[in-house]
Amino acid sequence: MEVQEQAAQDDSDHPSVAPHPSRDAVIEGVGEFLVRNGKLSEHDFVRIRRVAAGADEPFAAMALKLGLVSERDLAEGFAFVLDVPMTRADDYPDVSLFEDALSLRFLKEAQVVPVAMEEDRLRLAMADPSDRFPSDAVELACDVLVSPCVGLPSDIEKAVERLYGAGRSAMGEIVDSLGADDEDAEADIEHLKDLASEAPVIRLVNLIVQRAVELRASDIHIEPFEDSLTVRYRVDGVLQDVEAPPAGSTAAVISRIKIMANLNIAERRKPQDGRIAVRVQGKELDLRVSTVPTLFGESVVIRLLDKESVKFDFEALGFDGQPEQRLLSALDMPHGIVLVTGPTGSGKSTTLYTALHRLNTPERKIITVEDPVEYQLSGVNQIHVRSEVGLTFAGALRAIVRQDPDVIMVGEMRDVETARIAVQSALTGHLVLSTLHTNDAVGGVTRLLDMGVEDYLITSTVNGILGQRLVRRLCTACRESYRVLPEMAAELKLRCYCPDGDITLYRAKGCSECVGTGYRGRLVLSEVLLMSDPLRQLVMRHANASELLKGAVEEGMETMYQDGLRKAVLGLTTVEEVIRVAEKA
Repeated sequence: MEVQEQAAQDDSDHPSVAPHPSRDAVIEGVGEFLVRNGKLSEHDFVRIRRVAAGADEPFAAMALKLGLVSERDLAEGFAFVLDVPMTRADDYPDVSLFEDALSLRFLKEAQVVPVAMEEDRLRLAMADPSDRFPSDAVELACDVLVSPCVGLPSDIEKAVERLYGAGRSAMGEIVDSLGADDEDAEADIEHLKDLASEAPVIRLVNLIVQRAVELRASDIHIEPFEDSLTVRYRVDGVLQDVEAPPAGSTAAVISRIKIMANLNIAERRKPQDGRIAVRVQGKELDLRVSTVPTLFGESVVIRLLDKESVKFDFEALGFDGQPEQRLLSALDMPHGIVLVTGPTGSGKSTTLYTALHRLNTPERKIITVEDPVEYQLSGVNQIHVRSEVGLTFAGALRAIVRQDPDVIMVGEMRDVETARIAVQSALTGHLVLSTLHTNDAVGGVTRLLDMGVEDYLITSTVNGILGQRLVRRLCTACRESYRVLPEMAAELKLRCYCPDGDITLYRAKGCSECVGTGYRGRLVLSEVLLMSDPLRQLVMRHANASELLKGAVEEGMETMYQDGLRKAVLGLTTVEEVIRVAEKA
């Protein structure tokens, strides 16, 4: 009661400061905001409050520790309830403020950092603005009124280290606590298990995954070399180096990942595959782990599949115009084969799942054969290939045709046996979806012929072949437009996509929204070959890829290159990206 009276007296000393709601009221309001906006379930909110009370920790810290909500969602909740602004990463100052009055230890523990002096007030970024103690302490120490604002804990941590610390990173602190390098760790499996179960190693692996999520990475590459351990993230299809642990921690880090994926840490001579289900920053993630032995240890690649952010929608993936119309017409046919082609990492599986999502109605029975099952679709019977017990693509296909399906999806046509069974299924009234590893749509025809599928079966079963690539999508917050020189417009034939006026293209610039890359996300470039009578005649006489491509274009097919140029003119990507992934036909 005395504390409340003192707080009320303090507020009366500063009549311009609005009465501060109680911490419980703020937390209740933040919880309601997160639940109402679908960022947190009611059950998880109650759970966080119960666990936080039991551990005597703040609600915000416990929510982030449990991984049930992201930093940004939590910050937006505080900003809404307290009606205070949010601080962006580039709002933090270049020089420290009140360095003599504020200690590094206090700023770290309180998770606050001064941002700027505005007239007679100090703008203070706070990770948890529901706690009045840090702002009151800063007011006393600096003899200045404080205006609180909300900052992301990770941004505040970086700013504190940069402005008040020695610049040591979070990873550096964790590495310091690992102790000396243990060169004999790999020789003793039990010791390796103990090492991989220690808190610093667990925190290190969690930090690697957390940073990948923050950067929107699709893959994590952990590669051991003679004198170093390299960590790289694939962001929007491009690999980039990031801060990595020292070489001495290689055995512990890789063993920790293998334990999480239920792999055999004693087996280092053979490749292994596993999965990890985790929750990071409120996101449900499915991590696919692949290890292969290399000269200096095991190389690990982790594919991050975000179950919540994937949208099974053709427009969201970047399909539009003629390619989308042609693809939908192929999917609307009652039977036949629709193939999706492209190299590894071109988004073939996501396109297949989107097609299945569209076809998934109560009137249809859908069965898939996949290796592995990437996303679980409600109402779809999904089979995971297990070669070790004889459940191959071909074996599973033979069984499921007796299950009376309407639609069959085969993850990949890897051999002639699988291809022939798929063809037979299409002949008997099923719609079959599958993928092939080829460079373009017409390459799908020549690939089937090379595998040994008869030409008359191809012409009578294949409805359409989709070829696709992924390009980086321009960040709409910072993209720059520029006029195209007449020579360039003529060379690229851009006037086809902009009949009137000046032709405008866009270039990548870089901002805080896209982490300085100028790109945010990816979109698909596609071409769809629909089987017609002239094309069937070309297939029957085993025409080469060039002849097939010429025939398809004459039949009205828009190539990937043309699709890319059209999207570049629309400002969705850059000409450089189109040229990087698509060949001029």
